[in-house]
Amino acid sequence: MLEVSFELFLLLLAAGFLAGFVDAIAGGGGLITVPILMLSGASPVTALATNKVQALFGAATAAHAYSKGGHVNLREQIKPALIAFVASVVGALLVSVLPVAWIRMVLPLLLIGIAVFFATKKGLGDQDRHRRLSPFLFAALIVPLCGFYDGLLGPGAGSFYMLGFVSLAGYGILKATAHTKLLNLASNAGALLAFAFVATPWWITGLGMGVAQIAGARAGAALAQKQGAKVIKPLLVLTSIILAARLLWDMV
Repeated sequence: MLEVSFELFLLLLAAGFLAGFVDAIAGGGGLITVPILMLSGASPVTALATNKVQALFGAATAAHAYSKGGHVNLREQIKPALIAFVASVVGALLVSVLPVAWIRMVLPLLLIGIAVFFATKKGLGDQDRHRRLSPFLFAALIVPLCGFYDGLLGPGAGSFYMLGFVSLAGYGILKATAHTKLLNLASNAGALLAFAFVATPWWITGLGMGVAQIAGARAGAALAQKQGAKVIKPLLVLTSIILAARLLWDMV
């Protein structure tokens, strides 16, 4: 049975579609779905868990679309994806143990910094740039940090993956987005696995939203692959700023 009324379910389906569209391009889909899930009566933990259910579909769809477009080699990224998966499981299991309040306080400043970086950094386009970390070091240092954070809290994880790929791995904007979606898929799956044991997701609602996420993610990935950095950069800056503002509002 549905965990919400039919009218609320339709609203959540629309939110899932919009979140899938935005998330496939720049991340930040949770900005849309988590608040609406909480307004629908879900507790904060249930909202986070249900969000992982539906986000898994959108991330998988976007990752597949970018792979078909030739922007990410799935076989080469298996090990980083496994690292993100394990790190996310650990983060989700520790969410009730670690003092995350200080992370919430620093997070808005980090997101604003990311927005400023992508808004002002010259030469950021779809062409690859100078690599500062080898693929091995990137997978060993940056991927587990982002995956752990995605399981522990989640908001802004896609922005952190993007920042790492662009500034340290030297990827162009479109390529960074493609790889971010793959690692988002892995860390979403890890967090969902942990939440399945320590939380009570709204499975039916989440699966319904997941179907809507598929449609939204397909549309978003198609637009991103067609327009590249021209659409990805502004949306990434906008979502980072909105997420930072939302977090600051919650702290007031």
